[in-house]
Amino acid sequence: MKDQSTLIHLEYESDKNYDTVIAAFEAATGTITGDEFRQAVAASGGNLASFEARIRAFEGSSAFMRFLDVDHSAWMKILGIPGRCRLYILGNPLIAATMARHDLGAGLNVPVRVLIYEKPNSGRTWLAYDLPSSLMARLGNNEIDKAAIKLDEKLAALAKIATEAKP
Repeated sequence: MKDQSTLIHLEYESDKNYDTVIAAFEAATGTITGDEFRQAVAASGGNLASFEARIRAFEGSSAFMRFLDVDHSAWMKILGIPGRCRLYILGNPLIAATMARHDLGAGLNVPVRVLIYEKPNSGRTWLAYDLPSSLMARLGNNEIDKAAIKLDEKLAALAKIATEAKP
């Protein structure tokens, strides 16, 4: 099967420097490693209330948690590419469940990816992501669309906290 959809990409341009945006973003998001996630799932013993409590313990104030951070700057510097850039994989399985329960295909786009980058000598920082509702639209499910719009709103709130900017 092959289909086509319209992607909406958002970028928040901030007057704040890269380190400040990174710090604000990370302060608003929790962190969970793969091992911690697997342990939380196992320790819940299949009990929903236990699983929810264990997952909520990893949430940041934004309700998101970072699953993976990739500092592109480290390898870019070696290759002579100027600038700083960090990719985050973040989400929350309790939020993802609001979509996955209607179509497992939603799992392709949750957790979400956020890129924070600084162009050399610009003094400006950008926070970029693809709008989850635009990614989910291809599934053609109204319940997923409604849940994805709520995810859009949570992600926008996080972007505004980190950047103090509008898309």
